[in-house]
Amino acid sequence: VMRTCVLLSAVLWCLTGVQCPRSTLFNKKGFLYGKIGQPDKIYVELHQNSPVLICMDFKLSKKEIVDPTYLWIGPNEKTLTGNNRINITETGQLMVKDFLEPLSGLYTCTLSYKTVKAETQEEKTVKKRYDFMVFAYREPDYSYQMAVRFTTKSCIGRYNDVFFRVLKKILDSLISDLSCHVIEPSYKCHSVEIPEHGLIHELFIAFQVNPFAPGWKGACNGSVDCEDTTNHNILQARDRIEDFFRSQAYIFYHNFNKTLPAMHFVDHSLQVVRLDSCRPGFGKNERLHSNCASCCVVCSPATFSPDVNVICQTCFSVLTYGAKSCPQTSNKNQQYED
Repeated sequence: VMRTCVLLSAVLWCLTGVQCPRSTLFNKKGFLYGKIGQPDKIYVELHQNSPVLICMDFKLSKKEIVDPTYLWIGPNEKTLTGNNRINITETGQLMVKDFLEPLSGLYTCTLSYKTVKAETQEEKTVKKRYDFMVFAYREPDYSYQMAVRFTTKSCIGRYNDVFFRVLKKILDSLISDLSCHVIEPSYKCHSVEIPEHGLIHELFIAFQVNPFAPGWKGACNGSVDCEDTTNHNILQARDRIEDFFRSQAYIFYHNFNKTLPAMHFVDHSLQVVRLDSCRPGFGKNERLHSNCASCCVVCSPATFSPDVNVICQTCFSVLTYGAKSCPQTSNKNQQYED
């Protein structure tokens, strides 16, 4: 029950260079003090180091402490000792290196120390417990849904199909060096009545720009996770495609009063919407992770994510963090996480 209750309140810590620390418990960057009765939620980017968790509250750190001892318990409810991944100092400070999904969970530290009455030398042992809820997260993968419109002479005939295929090839050629490609392209022809221009035919074209073209991993340069690279590439791909359609509008307005072709770009028709996806084992939950709402946070026990969806689904037989499958496939056992 206690380990479940820690989810009720949280303070976010984000790595330097990603976001500034939001907790008032920091006295300097990367250090986080505990709080009695108010556990902290901490988000650590995958393969990065956690903040330094300090086994005392800020107020107590300003006082003299006699014979302090520190006991850290990890997410598996076993006592933590220092190793090549977990660093624990003699003053009770803990840091987890190269954070991975299974390292997520509740970290509890019990601080024991003595108070000594000067006049009688009477000793009294005091114990305080500090809880830190730590979650692995990763940045979402970006893609872009785009829509444009072109005029056409008629909704009947093969010319629209030919134009559609040529346009896709042009867009793919613009972004192929970025390991991006156009997926799910489609179009429909509609008759549109425009004031003072009468009835015209237009192609309503939709497509998605995706950063995972065949061979995309070659752009990662051996990196285990390369969201930074793929997201940088997809932003460039978006800019190139936007520039391409802007150039079509320029041609439209600077055609030296020549007769316009039957098929031309409809100015201001380009619409661009970013789509986020999470890798398997991760998802978004603004209610549960309000301080990291834009993050793909590791799926908690009793949930899983098998694909690039952004929601962790319920699976009561899952006991670990970052599950990518559900051992039971009953429909009653799989629901979307609240």
